[in-house]
Amino acid sequence: MISRLSGFFAALAMAASLAMSPAYAQDQKPAETAPVAAAAASATKDIENPYSLGNIVAHGNVVDQLVLAVLAIMSVGSWYIMIVRVWDTHKLGNEAKEVRTAFFKKASLSDGLRGLKEESAFRYIAATAIEASEHHEGALTENIDHSSWVTMNAERAVAEVNGKLGSGLGFLATVGSTSPFIGLMGTVWGILQALTAIGVAGQASIDKVAGPVGAALIMTFIGLAVAVPAVLGYNWLLNRNKAVMGQVRAFAADLHGVLMGNRSVKR
Repeated sequence: MISRLSGFFAALAMAASLAMSPAYAQDQKPAETAPVAAAAASATKDIENPYSLGNIVAHGNVVDQLVLAVLAIMSVGSWYIMIVRVWDTHKLGNEAKEVRTAFFKKASLSDGLRGLKEESAFRYIAATAIEASEHHEGALTENIDHSSWVTMNAERAVAEVNGKLGSGLGFLATVGSTSPFIGLMGTVWGILQALTAIGVAGQASIDKVAGPVGAALIMTFIGLAVAVPAVLGYNWLLNRNKAVMGQVRAFAADLHGVLMGNRSVKR
C-alpha cells in the first residue's frame, strides 16, 4: 500500500513539473531573444545606404561626381544672383519713393542733388542730366538741340542703371534651360552603367540594377531642383526690374522737364 502511494505521489510530481516547464520556457524566451532582436535592429540601422546621394558623392564614378559639381555651382550661383538682385531692386524701390517725395520739393536742383546718397542710382542720373544741361558746347554737340542732348544723356544713364540691375539674369536663364539636360546626362550614364552590369553578369538581378538606376534618378531630380528656382527667379526678377525701372524712367522724365524749364542750376 505504501509503495502504491509513493508511486502515485511521484507521478503527480512529474506531471506538475511537466505542466510548469512550458510556462517557464515561455517566460524565458522573450528575455533570451531580446538581446538578439536589439542586435539585429542595431545592425540594420548601422548599414549604410549604398544608393544615397552621400554615397554617390563619396564613392560615385567620375561622371556622376562631375555632374553633381556642375549642378552645385549652378545652384549656388543662381541663389546668389537672386538674393543680390532682390536686395538691389528693394533698395532702388525705396530710393524711388524718397526721391518722388523729397527731390523735387527742394529749392534748387543742386540742393536736391546733395540730398541724394552718393551711391544712389538717382544721384547718378541727376548728376549726368544736370552736367549735360550745363555743358552743351562743342563743335559736334552744338548740332544737337539742348532738349535732345539732355534726353540722350539721361537715357544713357538710365540704360546703365538698367544694365546693372539686369546683370546675372542671363545666367539664371542659362541655368534654367540647361540644368535639366545636365541632370539627364547623369541619368543616361546611370542607365548605361546598369545595362553594362547586367550584360557582364548575364542576368538582370536587383543588385546590378538598383545602384546605377538609383543614381540616375537622383541626377534627374537634382537637375530639376536646380532648374525650377532659376526659371521662377528669372521671371520674377524680370517683372520686378520692369516695375522699378518704370519709376527710374519717370524720375528721368520729370528731371528733364525741370531742366528744360530752368536751364541754370542754382548753387
